[in-house]
Amino acid sequence: MLNFRITYLNFFLEDSGEDMAASDSNAESVNPVLRISQLDALELNKALEQLVWSQFTNCFHGFKPGVLAHFEPEVKAFLWLFLWRFTIYSKNATVGQTILNIRYKNDLSQTEKYQPLSKHQKLWYLICSVGGRWLEERCYDLFRNRHLESFCKTKLFINFVAGLIKIGGLLNFLVFLQNGKFATLTERILRIRSVFCRPQNVRQIGFEYMNRELLWHGFAEFLIYLLPLINMQKLKVRISSWCLPVAGLSNSENTLVNHCKECSVCGEWPTMPHTIGCPHVFCYYCIKSNYLFDMYFTCPKCGMEVHSLQPLKYKN
Repeated sequence: MLNFRITYLNFFLEDSGEDMAASDSNAESVNPVLRISQLDALELNKALEQLVWSQFTNCFHGFKPGVLAHFEPEVKAFLWLFLWRFTIYSKNATVGQTILNIRYKNDLSQTEKYQPLSKHQKLWYLICSVGGRWLEERCYDLFRNRHLESFCKTKLFINFVAGLIKIGGLLNFLVFLQNGKFATLTERILRIRSVFCRPQNVRQIGFEYMNRELLWHGFAEFLIYLLPLINMQKLKVRISSWCLPVAGLSNSENTLVNHCKECSVCGEWPTMPHTIGCPHVFCYYCIKSNYLFDMYFTCPKCGMEVHSLQPLKYKN
C-alpha cells in the first residue's frame, strides 16, 4: 500500500520545473531532487520507525504489562540512535532516502561537487532529531518535582518554544514548496540538502492507465449511488410481465382455491393464505413482510399493486 501511495503521489505531484540533466561522467555533481521524492523519503522514515518500534515491543508481550512505560522515551531514543549510526553517520542518508536513491549533501560548501556531511552536522542532526523528540516526551517529568509555581512557568515556556518550532516548521514547509530545498526545519538550520546519488533521467509518464482508473472509479461510485435507488423487485416483475403475460384466470375465490396452490412469493403451500386483489395467493407472512418493507410492493406474477390485504375465504 505504501508503494502504491508513493506511485500515486508521483503521478499527481510531479515537479515540472526541476532540472534533471546529467553531469559529466568524470565529476560527481549535484542532481536536484523532486519535492515529492523528498516527502516520500520522510514518509518512509516514519514507516520504518513505526515498524522497528512495533517489532521491539512484540519482544515484551510475555512480560508484565507496562514494563516499558517508564522507560519508553529512553528506549526509543536508543533505537533512533542505533538507526542514526548506520544511516546518517555512515551513509549520509536515511533509510527512506537510500530506497529512493537520495542522500544528504553539505550545502555549506561552495563547490558544485558533492560534499558529504561533516561530523558536526551529523552530531547536530542527532541532537535535533533524537534529542529533540526525547526532550519533548520527558520535559514535563524533568520539572515535575519542582515547586508548583515554577513548574507552571516552565510548562508555559516549553509550550511557547514548542509553538515557535511548529510555526517555524510550517513556514519552512511553505518555502520548501516554493523552491524545493530543505524539506524540514532541521535540514535548513544545518544546511544539509537532499540530492540524487546518481544522475536521473527524465521520466516519461503516460496517463492512459491513470485515466482508465479514474474513469472506472467514477463509474463505480456512480453505480454505488444509483443502485440503492432502484427497486429491483419491481423492475424484475415488470420485465417478467412483459415477457410472460398472465391471462385467462378468473377473479372468483373458488378459482383462487382451485388454481393457486402455492404462494406467489416463496413457492410453497400458502400458510394463512391472503390475497391483494389479483388472481394469486400469498402466505400471510410473505406478503405482510414484503409490504411493510416496500409500500409499493407488486405481485411477482402479474405486477398488480397491493390494494387490500384480505384473507382467502373458502366457499362450500
